Amino acid sequence: ICVSRIHRSSFCLSCSPDQPYRMKAAFLDYATVGSDELDLSPLEALTDELLIYDNTRADEAAARIDGCEFVYINKVRMTREILESAGSLRFIGLLATGVDNVDLEAARDRGIAVCNIRAYCTNSVVEHVFGVLLNIAHSIGQFHESVRRGEWQQGATFCMLDHPIRELAAMTIGIVGHGELGRGVARLASAFGMQVLISKRPGSPGDTPADRLEFEDVLRKADVLSLHCPLTEETRNLIGAHELRLMKPSAILVNTARGALVDSGALVDALKTGTISAAAIDVLRVEPPVDGDPLLDYRGNNLIVTPHIAWATSEARQNAVNEVAANVRAFLSGGDRNRVV
Repeated sequence: ICVSRIHRSSFCLSCSPDQPYRMKAAFLDYATVGSDELDLSPLEALTDELLIYDNTRADEAAARIDGCEFVYINKVRMTREILESAGSLRFIGLLATGVDNVDLEAARDRGIAVCNIRAYCTNSVVEHVFGVLLNIAHSIGQFHESVRRGEWQQGATFCMLDHPIRELAAMTIGIVGHGELGRGVARLASAFGMQVLISKRPGSPGDTPADRLEFEDVLRKADVLSLHCPLTEETRNLIGAHELRLMKPSAILVNTARGALVDSGALVDALKTGTISAAAIDVLRVEPPVDGDPLLDYRGNNLIVTPHIAWATSEARQNAVNEVAANVRAFLSGGDRNRVV
C-alpha cells in the first residue's frame, strides 16, 4: 500500500491502475475527532484504501464516497439521496452514539449496515461534569481572578473569603437521563458523598424503575441538576422558565447532553435574577453557534460555557477510533456488534 499525503490534514492511499480490486473506505469529517495525537492504524489496517477528509459539505459527500464500501462519519448527514447514489457502500461507521444524521430507513432499504459506538467517552464526560461543578462550588475561577487583580496581595489576612465555597458532600444531585453517562455521574457523585436522585424522564416509557422520582420533585430538591437525556420532542426545552423557578436559588445546572434541552433565554434570565445560582453549559442549540446564542452574550461570573468538549479527551477520541474499527472487524466476520441497521 502506497500512502500519499495531499496536505497536512488530508491524505489518501493511491494505487496503480492495473492493480486488482481493493476495498476502499472514506472518513468524511476527521477534524471533528482528529488530531495528530490519534492513532488511525486500527482503521488503516481494515481496508486497502482510506481517504481522510477534515470536513465534507453536503454537496461533496456523494462524490467522496463513490466506490467506497465503508464510510466513517461523526456529524456528516447521510441522506437517502446520497445513499442511493452509493452503489458500493456496505457499511456506515458512526464515531458517535447518536444516529439521527443517517437515514436509517434508506440504509435498510439499500442493505447498508449502520453501527454506532457506545460507552467510549464516559470518563471524559463524567470528569467534565465534576470539573465544572468543583470550579463553581469552590469559586475557583473567581478566586483566580481576584489573585490576578492583586486583591490577595493587598489583603489583611492569610486567606481570602470573598466568594462562596461549598462542599459537594453537602449537596444533592439530580440526574435526568440514567444511561451510561448518567450512571457514571451517579457513581462519582456517590464517591463525593452527594445524595443522588434519579429523575423520571418526560416522554420515557411508563414502566420506569421504582427508585426514580417525578421530574418536578427532583427540580425542587436538587442542589445540582445534571442533564444526560437524549433530545426528543418530549425533552426539547426540558428546562425553561417554569422549571428554573421550581429549582432552589442555590441550585447549579449542568448540561453536557444536548443544547436544545435548555431554553437559553430563560436560563440567562434565571442567572441574572438569582432564580438559580449558576450553570455550566457545554452544548448549544446550533453548533458552531454561527447565529449567536443568549448564553454567549451573558457576562456574569455564574456561568461557564465550553465548546462541546466534555466528551473530547484524547483517550475518549482514541476510544472512538478503536470502537469503530472493532465494529468493522465484527461486520467483516459476520457479526452485528453495535449494529443499528
